[in-house]
Amino acid sequence: MEPARNCPLFGGAFSAILPRGAIDVSDLRPVPDNQEVFCHPVTDQSLIIELLELQAHVQGEAAARYHFEDVGGVQGARSVHVLSVQPLCLENLSLRGCCQDAWFLSGKQQVAKENQQVAKDVTLHQALLRLPQYQTDLLLTFNQPPCHSRPLGPENLSCPPWSLGNFEQLVTSLTLHDPNLFGPQ
Repeated sequence: MEPARNCPLFGGAFSAILPRGAIDVSDLRPVPDNQEVFCHPVTDQSLIIELLELQAHVQGEAAARYHFEDVGGVQGARSVHVLSVQPLCLENLSLRGCCQDAWFLSGKQQVAKENQQVAKDVTLHQALLRLPQYQTDLLLTFNQPPCHSRPLGPENLSCPPWSLGNFEQLVTSLTLHDPNLFGPQ
C-alpha cells in the first residue's frame, strides 16, 4: 500500500497530502465539479473537499455551524449535533496567505445510507477555510461511520483506518497553486 502522498486537486489548482490508501471516488462514480471525494479502501471513511459559495451572512463559529447543518440537510440527516467548534490557527495552514478565517468542528449526524431505512450516527470532522477574496468557503469533511463495512482482518492490516491526524495533515497541507480556478478577481 502506498504511503501518504501529495495529490493534485481540482485539476492541479490545489494540492494536499492525502492519507495512505485514499481512493479517488471520481474513478468509481460521478462527483460534482466543486468536490474532490476520497474513500478508504477498507472502511466506510471518506474525505471530501468542497469549494462552496462564500456565506458572508454568517461569521466566525456560526459559519462552521451553518455548513455543518447544511451538509446534514443535504444528506437527509435525521438529527445533527455539534460536539465542539474551535478556531484553527492560520499560521499552521499552507493557505494562511489567502485564508482569512478558519474553524474546526466535530459533530454527529444521524444518517441513513442510500436505500436503507436504519439511520446510523456518523461522526464528522469539518474544517472551514474562508477565502473571501475568492468569494469561496472551502469545506473539508472527514466522515467516520460507527463501524466498518468489512472486517479488519489480517488481509486488511496494510491500510489501517484513517485518524484525526490524517485529516489534520490534509487540512494543513492544502495548498493553492492556481487562483484562476476562481475566475477573474
